[in-house]
Amino acid sequence: MATPDLSPAQLAAPAYPAELRSQLFQYVLQLADTSLILAHRLSEWCGHGPVLEQDLALSNIALDLLGEARSYYQYAAELEGRGRTEDDLAYLRSAVEYRNPLLVEQPNGDFAYTVVRQFLFDNFHYQLLKGLQNGPDARLAAIAEKSLKEAAYHLKWSSEWLIRLGDGTPESRRRLDKAIATLWRFAGELTTPTPNESQLQELGLVPDYAALLPAMQAHVAHVLAEATVPLPTAPVAQLGGKTGRHSEHLGYLLAELQYLQRTYPGLTW
Repeated sequence: MATPDLSPAQLAAPAYPAELRSQLFQYVLQLADTSLILAHRLSEWCGHGPVLEQDLALSNIALDLLGEARSYYQYAAELEGRGRTEDDLAYLRSAVEYRNPLLVEQPNGDFAYTVVRQFLFDNFHYQLLKGLQNGPDARLAAIAEKSLKEAAYHLKWSSEWLIRLGDGTPESRRRLDKAIATLWRFAGELTTPTPNESQLQELGLVPDYAALLPAMQAHVAHVLAEATVPLPTAPVAQLGGKTGRHSEHLGYLLAELQYLQRTYPGLTW
């Protein structure tokens, strides 16, 4: 996918001090990893969706996230300044070097499972992009501005499907309840800052996650009420992905995602 239409000023990596550049590099890499891994998970639905329309919807959401990931990886490579490219960052790192939250690497499961995973991510992602869009970093703000339009559709899609499954048939409700019971514990990691995120938040470079929570919680409450699903009690958040401690699922995912580039280094189409 094409890089967003950015001005030369937006494309230029800011002249941050070395330590701050390193911190911002880690944060942007985290954003890129998150979008890439979820895009790959959603791409696994291609040809397997419950109906053609939703097969296409899942594939399009995957493409949106892949385009966003590319923009972040390109910026991360410039911030790092070591000559690595977006492909190097995406394809030539080991699982422990990835910084995506655990939620996005979870397997697709059935359609209800995928809907719940997407809803939890979309609810956070939409509010995060709103914050980044108004932040001081011009490059992140430009990427967020473009991606926000897509994220609004993603959130609408996953919210409507959660309502449909919750207030649908006994079987759809059973599957939805099972998915919520399994995945809800991963949602807390999205808004639990790592030490690096906390420092960037204190500097005002990235959104304060605590400020995002009221809007996120209000949307969750509204959608679950429409779905006739009781609000789950907040479990202890399952943490680790954003600091490199992943589930076994990520290793298998990367084995597939990175196969060609690792087998034929420097491969081009």
